[in-house]
Amino acid sequence: MSAAAAAADVNIYTTREPKLIQPILDQFTQDSGIKVNTVFVKDGLLERVKAEGDKSPADILMTVDIGNLVDLVQGGVTQPVSSKALNEVIPANLRGADNQWYALSLRDRVAYVANDVDVSALTYESLADPKWKGKVCIRSGQHPYNTAMISAMIAHNGLQATETWLRGVKANLGRKAAGGDRDVARDILGGICDVGIANAYYVGHMKNSKPGTDARKWGDAIKVIRPTFANDKSRGTHVNISGASVAKYAPNKDGAVKLLEYLVSEKAQGLYANANYEYPVRSDVKLDPVVASFGPLTVDPLPLTEIAKHRKQASELVDKVGFDN
Repeated sequence: MSAAAAAADVNIYTTREPKLIQPILDQFTQDSGIKVNTVFVKDGLLERVKAEGDKSPADILMTVDIGNLVDLVQGGVTQPVSSKALNEVIPANLRGADNQWYALSLRDRVAYVANDVDVSALTYESLADPKWKGKVCIRSGQHPYNTAMISAMIAHNGLQATETWLRGVKANLGRKAAGGDRDVARDILGGICDVGIANAYYVGHMKNSKPGTDARKWGDAIKVIRPTFANDKSRGTHVNISGASVAKYAPNKDGAVKLLEYLVSEKAQGLYANANYEYPVRSDVKLDPVVASFGPLTVDPLPLTEIAKHRKQASELVDKVGFDN
């Protein structure tokens, strides 16, 4: 490949399996004529880009979890972007104040509830209620999805109240905090628990799986309730994100910005919503019917950067209460 041809490409370093967004990237290439190359970096994205320095071929750094995006910015491997299109589509609480990162899709942290349990509304705080003793399932407290949720709880309610809450949730666990989000649905079907916390998009995958498969059985065993924080007058649900930044030494910054703008277009957001079952950042996108059945999503308005500030405290709290033991 010639240097000129390579410069015209957009190179993405991503901690997400590239196949998850490949249909979107293929459509971008078809629409724009710009080829997109993806490099899957499972671990050590920040360290890799730092080591490559100004010789890095990366144009876009893509990851999941607000904490990971903030780490990239604080690690000095991103640059601000000036884009009216991005700023008009993405709310202020879902992008960096200095435009060094942008959310591309939302991942609401919801309750999976057994179909035969008579409950239609929940707060995150209520999961510590003794009435759920032995009935709660969740993955490791140290998983980024949960440390972000615990961080949000600290931001809303303070450190001491969050410790009390986390001890209450631990006391209610029906099994060790482990496994993945889909395992929460599996264990609800198995009668191990009645309620659990997990990401909503997994339910889209499960309920849209072929009839008779394990995944479909797990999905059909649950209903989804979007919890809110008890003191949040907006009644918003905690969300995490998938997102991206333009790399500090991007060889093709213009192409990178064009791709980011495309990823928040109505067409691309529709692919996020109907291929990955993630919640779009745009409000004018038709949802997959399963996701639409969960009802409207009101996002906790607390800025994600505020939540990210408490990650270290959240992680320390998980260890302090022995949540994963």
